[in-house]
Amino acid sequence: MTEIRVTPIPTALVRALQAGGLDAHGNRPERAVSDGAGAPCRHCLSMIPEGAGMLILAHSPFGARQPYAETGPVFLCAEPCAPWQGEGLPPILTSSPDYMLRGYDAAERIVYGTGAVVPAATLAERAAALLDDGAITFVHVRSARNGCFQCRIDRAGAA
Repeated sequence: MTEIRVTPIPTALVRALQAGGLDAHGNRPERAVSDGAGAPCRHCLSMIPEGAGMLILAHSPFGARQPYAETGPVFLCAEPCAPWQGEGLPPILTSSPDYMLRGYDAAERIVYGTGAVVPAATLAERAAALLDDGAITFVHVRSARNGCFQCRIDRAGAA
């Protein structure tokens, strides 16, 4: 089975947003204070602690605008944080009982039939199984409740 690597939002983009850069809709990120519950940073892939500053912004995790390039709300730590580089699943993927997984091809188009809500306990295995299919280049993990982008999963060793 394919080895997987969880990939956060790229650091260069996060630093630009933390410095007041524009989000996917051309707006400056909103600044807020985390209440400590349900605010997962898509860069360090941990929950933003209670009382810490956070950004709320529109994000599209795709390289170009096209019909399958979804845009939605995400949270980031307001202050610089280290990108997730751990092995296995990051903390934000242990906070819900299930997640939506969906496979995409090299043109960043949905591979039909790959979308499913999967239990958190089987998320890594399902992502690896999707990536075993040569037609799938990467997998997105989204909230099963709100559809928000959580992170991307790639083949380990893939650029």
